[in-house]
Amino acid sequence: MAIKYTEDHEWLNVDGDIATVGITHHAQDALGDVVFVDLPEIGKAMDAKEIAGVVESVKAAADVYMPVSGEITEVNEALRADPSLANSDPLGAGWFFKVKLSEPAQLDTLMDETAYGSFSANA
Repeated sequence: MAIKYTEDHEWLNVDGDIATVGITHHAQDALGDVVFVDLPEIGKAMDAKEIAGVVESVKAAADVYMPVSGEITEVNEALRADPSLANSDPLGAGWFFKVKLSEPAQLDTLMDETAYGSFSANA
C-alpha cells in the first residue's frame, strides 16, 4: 500500500494491519532541528486524533497525533536516542511508532501523496 498522510503532517506506511507512523518532510522542515521526542507507551490503545507523542526542536514543540485508532506495538528507540533522525530521514529511520490498526476503514479518510503535496504546498 502507498503511504498515507494526515492534515497534521504525519505519514503512515501500512503493511497488513500494522502501520508505521512518522512526521513528514514538511513537518520537520517547519520544526527545524529536532532535539527531543516523546514516544507513546507500547501496548497502549489510542484513538485517532489523540496525542501520541511530542517532538521538540530548537524552534518549537509540536504534538504528534494518532492518525488512526489502534494499539502501539513498537516505538523507535533509535529515534529516542538520536532525535535528529526525524530531520535526516523522516520517511525512513526517523519513524516514530508502529500501530496495529483497530479500524482499517479510517485509512480511507487520509490523503495520498498527490493530495498531501497540494495540501502542504498551501500550509
